[in-house]
Amino acid sequence: MLRNDRDTELLRSELFSIEQLKRHAVTLAGQHRIDPRPGPDRLLPRLADNARVLLAAYDVVTAAAAPGQRIVAAEAWLLDNFYLIEQQIGLARRHLPRGYSRQLPRLADGLSAGFPRIYDLALELISHMDGRVDSDNATHFIAAYQSTEPLKLGELWAFPIMLQLALLENLRRIGLRIAQRREELDAAVTWADRMLATAEREPKQLIQLLAEFANADVPLTAPFVEEFYARLQAQGPAMAFVQTWVEQKLLEQGVTATQLSEAANRTAAANQISIANSIGSLRFIGAMDWREYVESLSVVEQTLCEDPAGMHAGQDFATRDRYRHVIEDVARGCAHSSRSEFAVAREAIVLAQTAAKRLGANDRTAHVGYYLIDDGRHMLERAVDCRLSWKLRASRATRHFRLSLYLGPILLLTLLATSVVLFSFNGLGVTDWRFWFFAITGVIGVSALSVSLVNLCVTLVLPPCALPRMDFSQGIPAVYRTMVIVPPCSASHKRLMVFSKPWRSVISVIAILICFLPC
Repeated sequence: MLRNDRDTELLRSELFSIEQLKRHAVTLAGQHRIDPRPGPDRLLPRLADNARVLLAAYDVVTAAAAPGQRIVAAEAWLLDNFYLIEQQIGLARRHLPRGYSRQLPRLADGLSAGFPRIYDLALELISHMDGRVDSDNATHFIAAYQSTEPLKLGELWAFPIMLQLALLENLRRIGLRIAQRREELDAAVTWADRMLATAEREPKQLIQLLAEFANADVPLTAPFVEEFYARLQAQGPAMAFVQTWVEQKLLEQGVTATQLSEAANRTAAANQISIANSIGSLRFIGAMDWREYVESLSVVEQTLCEDPAGMHAGQDFATRDRYRHVIEDVARGCAHSSRSEFAVAREAIVLAQTAAKRLGANDRTAHVGYYLIDDGRHMLERAVDCRLSWKLRASRATRHFRLSLYLGPILLLTLLATSVVLFSFNGLGVTDWRFWFFAITGVIGVSALSVSLVNLCVTLVLPPCALPRMDFSQGIPAVYRTMVIVPPCSASHKRLMVFSKPWRSVISVIAILICFLPC
């Protein structure tokens, strides 16, 4: 199974310095061509195949380690860190839902045609750094690429998972090499032991076994020849003619046993370095603060920080991220006009700057958030020629009927449930006082259940919308400091509070209803 796998070439190209890496990123930005048509998801099937091959390679090495055979450094790295590889495969499956990669721009040509552009960038970074990824080279590489071609926000957020997938791809190829080397060693041990046993028991049959070996057309690779020679040389001249035959076959291939041994040592050292770098990079991905990384490289975030009101940079991460998601949504609706996320963010800043010049920087319309999550949203959409989806149109159309849409189901459920109860009392007429007693008590009792059911449905259908918040994690600035004084309650105040509990409930209900009134 592993011997027939063609993906044994490591993701290893010419090693670059940081400056060379930056120049290469600029070159890639000029070469990449984006396919406007959506394509199939190719990352999940590849991840599943990588997991299968890595597990098979691990089984091959484990089987060799069990009898106590000599394990090389690369094999030890695979055995000792396979738990981490399995963990990363599980995380990749969890963070890469089906269809996720289809939302990312994918390449139209090249070796990575059909794969997301950001995945190709991850492959390039790994191949030119021999699997060693850190904050420095990752930041410079993406920043240099964006100096020519800005990436989308979704691509920046996808970069960690793409690095994870690319490293697993590289580990798959290293694992294949390790497993194939072990299979070649096992083949050498098998043939050498057969020849040694034949020479000891039936020396005359050795020629026939050598002919069988020649007809088997066993590949004389470096690991095979090295192990084969080591076992035969222990028997001295008894195996000299077998060694002579092998040396002749190697001469026909244009190499010697010494050259193969040197090549095997170089390959083993390269495999050890690559697997060590890849394992270390997987650990780095888990420890890296990618939120700060994305914000530092996002051209959308850099644009929004030009907020004339000076508020955006001081908001907490959740609020800033919410603003960026709005930019993504608006840019997605501008697909027909080819407006990029950067262009949408720039237009929002222009609207805020215009309002600041007209009304002052302290006016609410001078804040960029007014055009992203407030009443100015339609002004931004109109400025960038955004086409709203039918879901968003329907959602906005229902805003003027929020109170009716909330109270209507409560009233309907209450009346239906009460009617069912009253119909069970066939002997009671409308003029009977018991009819009205059960009707009034039924409405009161059922309405409580109806309110709870409607509230549950509302929370399931409508996600909560958090208010924008400032970031005071490092302390409250002097301009925002205030003092809250709470006077102690006297006995008369306490009696008043107890007496007014029902009224407070009524006031709370009125306050809730006011929240559903149109703005």
